[in-house]
Amino acid sequence: MKGLSIIIPAWNEGKIVYQSLKEVERVLDKLLRNLGLDYEIIVVDDGSGDNTYAEALKAANENGRIKVVRKENEGKGSALKYGFNFCSGKFVTFIDADLDLHPKQIPLFISYMKKYNVDVVVGSKRHPLSKVDYPLHRKFLSQAYQIIIKILFNLDLRDTQTGLKLFKYEVLKEILPRVLCKKYAFDLELLVNASHRGFKIIEAPVKLNWQRVSSRIKLKDVWRIFLDTVAIFYRLKILKYYDK
Repeated sequence: MKGLSIIIPAWNEGKIVYQSLKEVERVLDKLLRNLGLDYEIIVVDDGSGDNTYAEALKAANENGRIKVVRKENEGKGSALKYGFNFCSGKFVTFIDADLDLHPKQIPLFISYMKKYNVDVVVGSKRHPLSKVDYPLHRKFLSQAYQIIIKILFNLDLRDTQTGLKLFKYEVLKEILPRVLCKKYAFDLELLVNASHRGFKIIEAPVKLNWQRVSSRIKLKDVWRIFLDTVAIFYRLKILKYYDK
C-alpha cells in the first residue's frame, strides 16, 4: 500500500491538466520525500468533451505514479467516488485540477492528521490562518450555505466545500458506499456521514488563489445544491438511511 493517493477530477481541463499534473508531481516528489511517503495520482476524466483525457495520458506516460481513468459525465462528486476504486494509499486526498488550492499544502494536512490523531482533515476558507482570494459573490453563497448546514446538521465545521481534503483510506471505504450525491453536495454528504459514524474531523488552513475568469456554479446549480442538501437531511433524520 502506498502512502498517499491523490484523486484529481477533471472536466474539460485539456488546456491545463498536463501542466497541473507536472506541478503536482514536482511538488510531491520534493515534499513527500521528506515525510518518507510515496504517492500515486488518480486523474478521473469526467466525460470531458475536449482533450483532457489525452493530455492526462501524456503526463501518465511520463510518470508511472499517474493513473488516468474516465467515465461518463455525472459531476465532480461522482468522479471522486469512482476514482477511489483505483486508490491504494493509506491516506487519500482530493484536489482540483486548476490548482487553486496548491498541492504544497498537502504535507500540512498530513501533519494535522498525525498531530491531532484525527480521521479527516478538511480545508477551511474560514480557518483563522487561511489566506483566501476569491469572488465576493462566492463568499456570500458560501456563508449562506454554511448557515443552512449549521441549522440542519449542527455540523461542527465552518466550511465543507473547499476542494482540498484528506482522509484515512478506511474512512472512505466505509462511508463512500452510502454517499448518493454526484455533484456539489457530495462534500457535505461525505462529511455528514463521517461525523455521523463517529470519525474525528478537524479543519486546516488553506491558501486559495482563485484563477477562473467566471464561476461554473450557475443559479440553477444553487437550487440543485439546496435540494440535495434537503435530501441529505431527509436521509439522515427521517429515513435513517446512513445507519443501514
